Amino acid sequence: MSDTVGEGKLEVKQASKEVKESENVAEKYSAMTVSKNSELNMGELSSAFSAVPTHKPVKKVRLQRSRQEFSSSPTKAGRRSLSRSISQSSTDSYSSAASYTDSSDDETSPREKTQVNSNGSTDFCVKNIKQAEFGRREIEIAEQDMSALLSLRKRAQSEKPLAGAKIVGCTHITAQTAVLIETLVALGAQCRWTACNIYSTQNEVAAALSETGVAVFAWKGESEDDFWWCIDRCVNTEGWQPNMILDDGGDLTHWMYKKYPNVFKKIRGIVEESVTGVHRLYQLSKAGKLCVPAINVNDSVTKQKFDNLYCCRESILDGLKRTTDVMFGGKQVVICGYGEVGKGCCAALKALGAVVYVTEIDPICALQACMDGFRVVKLNEIIRLVDVIITCTGNKNVVTRDQLDRMKNGSIVCNMGHSNTEIDVASLRTPELTWERVRSQVDHIIWPDGKRVILLAEGRLLNLSCSTVPTFVLSITATTQALALIELYNAPEGRYNQDVYLLPKKMDEYVASLHLATFDAHLTELTDEQAKYLGLNKNGPFKPNYYRYKASKSFLCKI
Repeated sequence: MSDTVGEGKLEVKQASKEVKESENVAEKYSAMTVSKNSELNMGELSSAFSAVPTHKPVKKVRLQRSRQEFSSSPTKAGRRSLSRSISQSSTDSYSSAASYTDSSDDETSPREKTQVNSNGSTDFCVKNIKQAEFGRREIEIAEQDMSALLSLRKRAQSEKPLAGAKIVGCTHITAQTAVLIETLVALGAQCRWTACNIYSTQNEVAAALSETGVAVFAWKGESEDDFWWCIDRCVNTEGWQPNMILDDGGDLTHWMYKKYPNVFKKIRGIVEESVTGVHRLYQLSKAGKLCVPAINVNDSVTKQKFDNLYCCRESILDGLKRTTDVMFGGKQVVICGYGEVGKGCCAALKALGAVVYVTEIDPICALQACMDGFRVVKLNEIIRLVDVIITCTGNKNVVTRDQLDRMKNGSIVCNMGHSNTEIDVASLRTPELTWERVRSQVDHIIWPDGKRVILLAEGRLLNLSCSTVPTFVLSITATTQALALIELYNAPEGRYNQDVYLLPKKMDEYVASLHLATFDAHLTELTDEQAKYLGLNKNGPFKPNYYRYKASKSFLCKI
């Protein structure tokens, strides 16, 4: 979630520009999707999946940059705790509990080590290259639930649609993203990778990737200085000129734009998957500073309606249970924000018997919450009564120090947004309050009168901090990212301008079709008469670009 949303109070109206697709393109797409055994022609893919440009935000937006985002030089080494707490960069989403290794096992900074993989390469910086074998097993486990992405890899591998692509990536480095990275390599790309989050890296997975020749610069528990150093090492290396960016949060994009403008201008395309990064791209576009085309993956249907909704519906409970062991039946819970993430969180907690309230600024989302059976309130109206507050708005200071002061003893506060801007954690670092670390990612903030508020992951992203996320859902997002990279890299000159684009329905439908086999699902086919009646091509797309897919209400029932 974006820190710049709060800073610029950005209101983005994303409306797809209509794209007319010819009958022969639709027929080509049909041929690709209907036959499971046919080879995937990437030229046809590029033609069929031309991305849809989005209108730029109408309202005037000030391009504001935090000191951290555009700092001309990294902060001094060793500034860990305080700098991470007050930072508003998207890098401040916290850790992944998926890693079985702990960065505290060896306090020596990886930057001070000289490590060599089995091929004699030293072009990487990870915690411990000797963990590669264990990391390989983690990746193999993830592959079992990412069959659709592997299917895409198998279909397109012979054509090498990314041959010549030099992709620099900044994402969470987990077993699931490793499957994506290795897919890109199998399709012909050269990759250099760093982490978008100082605590989410699985050290063993980073080691496994480095062992195969991917230049990875990341480890769990990086300092602020380490984080920017790793990004810089990915971008600034002798004899290697990146031409594609895959980003999560926008830090890599902005670092390259600010520090290496000449390199940035040679980029052929950017693929961004997070709300945070998308808003930052729109700000660059609004200011006329976006000099390369970009694809907004976050607002593709397969990302927003699956990753944001279903992933959070499951991972919110996992994160809360692992950290607090709390029973939710009868608890008073406030969800700040009723977007896709908020909807998933509300559904999960309601199913466990919690009394769920919602705060919202958008009347449409507020009405949805009411119709789904939730009471919409202002946080100040019930702040003294609530047991749990979960933020998922993308804004800043959603929960303020004044509100934290009024919360009752034992209350839990956490964030499901991308960055740590939603809870005013910095205001809690004062002499009169005591911080007590009771377990990994769990702090008790103790007031002078003895009251304790339980803060999870220091206000950073809860699910990747304190638990794991479902592999299958990440397969959907990863497949969309891979196709977006293929499209931008293979697009003929002139197809895309220096703008931010949405993916068309055809790509969303294609990604969804790849994942249906997991459930042994069988699509009904339109007859010629039915297709003519509806005015559709038999092979899709089946919905117009403006169609809003609605969330299922079936999961709102109690277990």
